[in-house]
Amino acid sequence: MSEFLGKVAVITGSTSGLGLEIAKTFAKAHANLVINGFGTKEDIENTVNHLKPLGDGEVVYCPADLTKESEVEKLIQYANDSLGAIDILINNAGIQYVSPIDQFPTDKWDQVLALNLTAAFHTIKGALPFMRKKNFGRIINIASTQGVIASVEKAAYVAAKHGIIGLTKVVALETAKENITCNAVCPGFMLTPLVEAQIRAKMELSGRSFEEESEAFVSGKHPSGKFVSLLEVAQMCLFLANPGSSEIRGAQMIIDGGWTVP
Repeated sequence: MSEFLGKVAVITGSTSGLGLEIAKTFAKAHANLVINGFGTKEDIENTVNHLKPLGDGEVVYCPADLTKESEVEKLIQYANDSLGAIDILINNAGIQYVSPIDQFPTDKWDQVLALNLTAAFHTIKGALPFMRKKNFGRIINIASTQGVIASVEKAAYVAAKHGIIGLTKVVALETAKENITCNAVCPGFMLTPLVEAQIRAKMELSGRSFEEESEAFVSGKHPSGKFVSLLEVAQMCLFLANPGSSEIRGAQMIIDGGWTVP
């Protein structure tokens, strides 16, 4: 995909899981990447060295703590100083905490909202001036099916993901006359390490195989009976970042095996 050659993409939470899959997909499309997330120095070096040969773009790492406004500002400035003004911003970083609301720790509420929602506000605020100078920008917020529906014991996560969709709509309207778009991607269940651990815990109680327990786990939500793959979500991000997707604005691209079908 030569249309991404020379484009600068900042992907938060991209040292593992979904964010890393998104980074791989954009690396293969020859974009220049700024990755961000947690990991040991050795892990980060290995990740950068793995991504670089996938395409013709550059790959750099910034260890910004996205729960702090000053660190987000450093991330945006680092991207500009290292690779040039940002073309593509993908807000993927996020955490989860599960608890009944009357027992939900206030510090966990603050932490989930800070990373899952407020960080995206700060990255968008910082990136927009650079995008406007280039007359091009693609902002993609990784939301969730929990941005359009709700689940028990996920007060902070659901609130943050609903908020991300609201933020997406506002930014889309404020940039509607410009060559800048803002959209959200809403995945259902993906077979992440966290979900896999939950399935293996159920296996110990049920005595069923991993495949049997996985099908039971996902079929409770997805009529398709299948997990959403990380690659499917990454490919959707690539589609939304494409210069040819200029009139998709403020959309919620749901990938959930039919979970939210009315």
